[in-house]
Amino acid sequence: MSVKLAMSQATVVFLLALLLGIQPVTTDLYLPALPEIAEGFGASMAQAQFTLSGLLLVFGASQLVWGPVSDKYGRKPILLLGLGIYSAAAMAAAWASSMSELIGWRCLQGLGMGAVVMCGRALVRDLYAPVDGVKVMSKGLSGLGVLACLSAPLGSVLTAHFGIRVTLLAMAVFGLFALGMILMNFQESLTAKNPGALQPRQMLHTWLQILKHPIFLTFSAISIASYCVLFVFLSTSSFVFIKHFGFSVQSYGLVMLGMSSNYLAGTFLCRRLLARLGMAKTMQIAGILTFIGGTVLVALLVAGVDHPLAVMLPFYLMSISHGIHQPCGQTGAIAPFVHAAGTASALNGFLMMFFAFLTSICLSYLQSTLSATGTLPLVYAMGFWALLLSCVAWTAVQKHALK
Repeated sequence: MSVKLAMSQATVVFLLALLLGIQPVTTDLYLPALPEIAEGFGASMAQAQFTLSGLLLVFGASQLVWGPVSDKYGRKPILLLGLGIYSAAAMAAAWASSMSELIGWRCLQGLGMGAVVMCGRALVRDLYAPVDGVKVMSKGLSGLGVLACLSAPLGSVLTAHFGIRVTLLAMAVFGLFALGMILMNFQESLTAKNPGALQPRQMLHTWLQILKHPIFLTFSAISIASYCVLFVFLSTSSFVFIKHFGFSVQSYGLVMLGMSSNYLAGTFLCRRLLARLGMAKTMQIAGILTFIGGTVLVALLVAGVDHPLAVMLPFYLMSISHGIHQPCGQTGAIAPFVHAAGTASALNGFLMMFFAFLTSICLSYLQSTLSATGTLPLVYAMGFWALLLSCVAWTAVQKHALK
């Protein structure tokens, strides 16, 4: 039986939703607890945010290793190893006694998560042609959207009623569940393993071939800019809404639910637009939505409007476009590399997290050196990435869109 028939598309989509969904579970679930974590450990806002940015940096960097390793040994053993590391680190993080210890365990979570998400993206290229892969990826990201919708409200309830340790422990429960599902349902998707994938000369050659490919560069720019818009919101919104606007933890969970719901709607809209208009026009529409959202967000700040809706409504519009940009960006970036899908997925993932980490440094600069308060760091950083994303969607994507 061929690989394409070994797992039904429904099984692939379900497992893909779990593998990709581990990222919002790891980030969104504990966001309502972030201010309480900072207070509980007597840490600054920047230190608390490093439990997110540090995790994402390790998450991105680790994929540079996990990608070639999975190209040599296959996806399933790397998935099992990654989920094992992730679950053990999540349990340890729940009992951290200091901020530095928590950051360390969160970074180890990022190491395991790197294997999981990288393999999730790569298996789509293993099993499907590029255009079909975008549709399957979009369905998997719809599942991610459902998990994102549940994560922040669940995190707010767990934090309010059971404390931050239970909130952190919930991630270990998810990791163990995903591990069980992979053991029982996943059949190896990589049919042609590359025995030389870990040879330094071949690795360097493969990386250079990928990094200079115009399709990889174009769609990686889309996934990077789109993710950085989201990252800015994830890393700052709990402080903005809870500390600046005075929201309760539960109310903030509803804000995140609104964001995730709009993202989920965007993934459904992505599939409809792709079927009717093709990728080039679909990305143009998503670019317009992003541009409008980013422009309105900055304009309201400049006009002196300091209200929760002035942040929420423009970002909700950008969340819809995020649901279009990410499946197209992640799938498009690895489309040309059928024999090095793991490595291409790893480089794409690394670049997303690397630029997110640079963004976190800029946010810290705005928050401390310039003593920027309120919504200013969030709005300016998000506006920058929204403008860049729109420009790429209207220009380079039109030239290199998948047919």
